[in-house]
Amino acid sequence: MTSIIQIGDRTIPPSELPHLLAGHKLLAILQREIICDRAISNISLTEEENAATIQVFYQQNKLTTPEAITAALQQLCITQTQLEKLATKELKLEKFKQATWENKLEQYFLQVKPQLDKVVYSLLRTESSEIAQELFFRIQDGDATFADCAREYSQGQEAQTGGLIGPVPISQPHPAIAQKLATIKSGQVLPPIKLENWYVIIRLESFVPAQLDDAMKTTLLNHLFEQWLAEEIKNTPISLINNDNSSESQTLIPLVVSC
Repeated sequence: MTSIIQIGDRTIPPSELPHLLAGHKLLAILQREIICDRAISNISLTEEENAATIQVFYQQNKLTTPEAITAALQQLCITQTQLEKLATKELKLEKFKQATWENKLEQYFLQVKPQLDKVVYSLLRTESSEIAQELFFRIQDGDATFADCAREYSQGQEAQTGGLIGPVPISQPHPAIAQKLATIKSGQVLPPIKLENWYVIIRLESFVPAQLDDAMKTTLLNHLFEQWLAEEIKNTPISLINNDNSSESQTLIPLVVSC
């Protein structure tokens, strides 16, 4: 039996569907979901996990009555089994991530930690080298606070916070500033450095080293998963097969899908 999609008064025959999906940039989404389904095909849940996950899904989506569930099935054009499969997909993906990369997290964390460490620092910038030099000596000698100088003289948005920035990943500031922040002690003020059209004064307030806590583990797992998924997408091209009933052969026409 061949199914035909009906949307309002428009009938979409199977032959039109691939081009329609491509035209609305939905083939890439379908490709991603198929790869994810393949990845979790061998992931199983206990009866308790399955029941609890479906129950939470129903509550989150306000499917708390048989009528609401029936309406959702009709709206999505799926069966009860498909809805329950959808409800448990995220948990299975989490289990897939853990089974694949959890034992590699510590090594990966050490590899990327320099980009994950954070800093809190103060910054003051001005186009005048003379003003920058004078402000540096005033701050260093204690004649004025960094915050007051930044509010009055800094020519960037940091003036609104008294020059205070962060905590931010140490990789976020200008590379020259990041390099300086990585080598100085908390509380140390550096003489003005020239960056493009600016003369910049910086002071490291605090260094916040990244920790491999539960939140970081989740972040790293998701990052490794997305890296893997991008590679799988790259190696799983989308093609349109034109099946001409008048010929035994099939023509393979690659589809270019912009994401």
